This record gives sequence, C-alpha cells and structure tokens, in this order.
Amino acid sequence: MLYHYFLIKCLKRWTWLCVILAAISVVSPNSIAGTVEPTTATAIETATRGKATRFTLELSAETGFSATILPNPYRVVIDLENVTFNLPHGIGRKSKGLISQIRYGIIEEGKSRVVIDTVGPVLIKRSQILPAKGKTKPRIAIDLVSTTAENFAAIQEKESGLASLEVTASLPVFMPKPTAELTPRVSSGKRVIVIDPGHGGIDPGAISPRKVKEKDVVWDFAVELQQTLRDAGKYEVMMTRTEDRFMTLTDRVAFTRRAGADLFIAIHADTVRGQTARGTTLYTLSDQASDEEAEALAHKENRTDIIAGVKLNEQVGEVADILIELVQRESKNHANLFSRKALDALKDVTTMTGKPLRSAGFVVLKTPDVPSVLIELGYLSSREDEEKMTSTVWRTKMATALSNAIDSHFQSMGAVE
Repeated sequence: MLYHYFLIKCLKRWTWLCVILAAISVVSPNSIAGTVEPTTATAIETATRGKATRFTLELSAETGFSATILPNPYRVVIDLENVTFNLPHGIGRKSKGLISQIRYGIIEEGKSRVVIDTVGPVLIKRSQILPAKGKTKPRIAIDLVSTTAENFAAIQEKESGLASLEVTASLPVFMPKPTAELTPRVSSGKRVIVIDPGHGGIDPGAISPRKVKEKDVVWDFAVELQQTLRDAGKYEVMMTRTEDRFMTLTDRVAFTRRAGADLFIAIHADTVRGQTARGTTLYTLSDQASDEEAEALAHKENRTDIIAGVKLNEQVGEVADILIELVQRESKNHANLFSRKALDALKDVTTMTGKPLRSAGFVVLKTPDVPSVLIELGYLSSREDEEKMTSTVWRTKMATALSNAIDSHFQSMGAVE
C-alpha cells in the first residue's frame, strides 16, 4: 500500500511539473532485462509530411522515452533512458517545417534529453517507436502539427497540465538522482569558495565564429582557478558541476547554500555582434541593472534553463519569496567589495571592458547570505579575447590574480592569516 501511495504521489508531482501534453512513453527492453548498456543515438532527421513535421531519432536499440510540449517558448522536450549521442557535428541547427532548431545532451546520470524548438504552438499528432527493419535501425518518430495559442492554452487548462495523445504505455517517473555535487559537505573549518562554470551539457552557451563553446572555455578556467586555490591550502574549493553536464540555475543556487559558501564565483564568456567588444567584466547582483548591456546579459543568462526544457519561471517562483526575503544587504556589500578587489588584481594581467564593474538581476547570483560575483572572462565574438581565453598562460595569470584578490578580500575581513 505504501508503495502504491508513493508512486501515485510521484506521478502527481511529475504531472504538476510537466505543464502540458505528455505525448508518449514506452518501457525500455533494456530496463526490463536489467542491463545498463547505453543506447546510442546515431542520426536525426526532420521532414514535412503534408501539414505535419516529422522528427526522427535513430537509435542503436529501442529504449523508453517521454515527450512533452512546453510553452514560452514553445518546444518539445524528449526525455530518454540511458542514451548517449554520436551525431554529426552541427546537426539540428537547420530549420524544417515547424521545427526551428534541435538541441541534445546528457541531463544527469542515466537520463538524456532532446529539445525541439518549434516556430509556434504545436501538438503531437503521433509518437511511436519504429522497430528495426532490415538495415534500418530502431527510430523514435514524432509527428508535430500546428495549432493556435488559444487552443494550446485551452488544452492546458482543461487537462490541468497533462493531456494524453497517443500514449502507448504508463507514464514513467523520472526522479532526479542525488549526485556528489548536490550534497557538498565541508568540515575543515576553512572558508568555502564555490566556483560555478556556466552552462554545460545540452547548453553550450555562447559560441565563437570558430565554434569555440563558452561551456568549454569557462570549464578550463574554473579548473585552473580551483587548482590554484587548492594549492594555496587556505580554502575549501568546490565546483557546482564537475563534468560537462547541464545544471539548472536554481540547482546552482541550492548547491551554494548547501555548501555554506563564503564566496560564490560564476564564470562566463559572452558574445556580441561584431568583434569590437572585448575585455573582462565583473557583475554583482542588483534589482536595477547598471546599464542596458548588463540588463540584456542578465536576461539572456536567466533564460539558460529554457534550453534544456526546464521551466525557469516556475523554478524561480519556488524560491522567489525566500530570495526576496533573505538576500541580505550585507552580502551584496561584500560582493561589491570583492568585485573591486578583483578589478584591482585583474586589470594588471588582462584587458578590462570600458565599464568593468556592473550589476544586474542574475538568478545565479541570488544565493541568500553568500557574496556572489559573476565574471565574464571576455567576448568569444572577439578574436583577441578568444585567443586569450584558450591560452594556458593567460588562464594561469588570471587564476593567480583572482586568487590574490580572494586572499585580499578575506584578509580585509580578518578571515585569512
């Protein structure tokens, strides 16, 4: 009885989070057999079929999946069990019919995701697994048809977030698995520094004209900074993500709170049109953006979760009241003090932007009671900045300078001997 009660509660919770239109789920033969061998996605195809647009994902073996349509912006989110990707570079970037773009990646251990951005509101006419036939591998096939925003909203309201179309099996419950990153433990008594490499997994972040990805640039620098700080032996240093995987903004905030961090440093690298903008910028949290550029950047970064199908507004809503109540003025002041220390240290080793200290309402900086700073290392749209950010020598100099700034910050608080 307890098992059935727990399962029903989980299904209700999953239904509430989905928002709309669970279109299919199929039990995986691999999961029945108890195997853990991953299935590989080997090809993606899109084609128009009359008024419908068909998405096809080729697999090495049949596997379970669920497909959900989410609004604002409209997209189809396909969750897959234990699937890896071996797809041609650049696939999914060309629009076709109702599909504007396709993204994919590992979300967490044993769970992968494909996100299909659509040109407007759509419904799933049909979704199915096509079995292997001759030389053709198994495929997931989803047919999308256009609808109106009014009809979409009406269905959403009528079904309370869950409308069944072509459901061929019971709805699976995807419960997030606890990871080492989300359960930090600190017992050394040292000050705790949390480094947050932006983006990751399904979300590449900004991409340079030469296809250098932000998630890779910031990861390399975060690792360098972590090692520099650990070598100094003064701090406990943690990373919000320890591999190339997607992590929601609110999970990053939750991680920092659990860690009991004394300082949070988010690492990013922006891109803009043209190649004239360049240099490093330091951002702190503010309800009122310091300028239009800061506001635009915060808006872009705050929508990161949408890339992986996460409903950002709803996630933020769960903690919004707490954040408004708990983000203390003292934490903001300490963040501002640290940003000035960082500017003094970094300006000697790299080019800073014309306005190097800025502020805006970044979600990832809203960790209560923790001084938080976001560092834009540079612009991937700038050839000079790209060369610096991919340089081992530059990363070492920057990490050393930032480490010195951290020392100076805590020394001014009487925290480091």
